[in-house]
Formats: sequence, C-alpha cells, structure tokens
Amino acid sequence: MTMTRWNWFTFDQLSTSDLYEILRLRSEVFVVEQECAYQDLDGKDFVAEHLMGYDGKHLMGTARILPVGAAYADAISIGRITVGLRYRNQHLGQELVTQTIARCRQLEPTRDILIGAQARLQGFYQSLGFIAEGTVYDEDDIDHITMRLAVGTNSHA
Repeated sequence: MTMTRWNWFTFDQLSTSDLYEILRLRSEVFVVEQECAYQDLDGKDFVAEHLMGYDGKHLMGTARILPVGAAYADAISIGRITVGLRYRNQHLGQELVTQTIARCRQLEPTRDILIGAQARLQGFYQSLGFIAEGTVYDEDDIDHITMRLAVGTNSHA
C-alpha cells in the first residue's frame, strides 16, 4: 500500500490549492465517474473540518466532518467521503473513514456519528461498525441510507 500523509484543515486553513484539489476530486468521483449532477457547493464546507490524504504530492482521498446541527440535529456527521479511482482497492477508503471516525471522537466524544451512505456501500460501512437506520432513500438519483456509529462503538478497521 502507498504511504499516506493525513492532514486536517478547517475551511479557513485550506489554501486555494487545497480547496481546488478537494473540489476537483469530489467532482471527478461524484459528478463524472458516478454521472451525478448535484450541488456539491452546499455551504457546509465553511463549517466543516476537511481531511486530505496524500501520496507524496497527489491527493488520494478526502472527507469532511460536519459539526452537530450542520447535517443532523443530534449527531456529528461524516460526508463527501472520496477516494480517487487510481487509489481504489488499497484499503484507503477504510483508512480514510477510520481517520475520520477518530477525529469525530476527539471533537465530540459523547455524540453518535451519522452518515448518509450510498446504499451500495452499506456493507463497507457496516464493516466499520455503522448500523443502518430507516429505509433506503433517493438523493440525487442515487440510493442512500442513513447509518449510525453509536458512542462507545469503535471502528472495526
């Protein structure tokens, strides 16, 4: 596996180059690869913490943490979990989510973590300790399901 360097940033700490790389990767995966026209720039990046994983100088993956109230009233949230196509099947997604869970636990140790997972990835998130809640719903023409990692649950990665 490639050596990954992980960095956390608030929005204000992101350089214009960092922000460009995050948006480029999210567009590459969500808009182009998944053929989903959606409003990525939703205003929530301003309040998020952003994780960037690098292989040398290349951005391999990214995710964002939204504080309580930004996405869910009673939980911290992880979203925009993205791994570049050329870095797939190297367990990078697992490492990225595990890093993000650990940061959520530092920020909000008494709060559950909620995600709006693509339904096709439900097994992946279950392998990390998330439990599905409710039924599958449509978001931007892609099936999603709400999943929760309860306080006191450790990632199984």
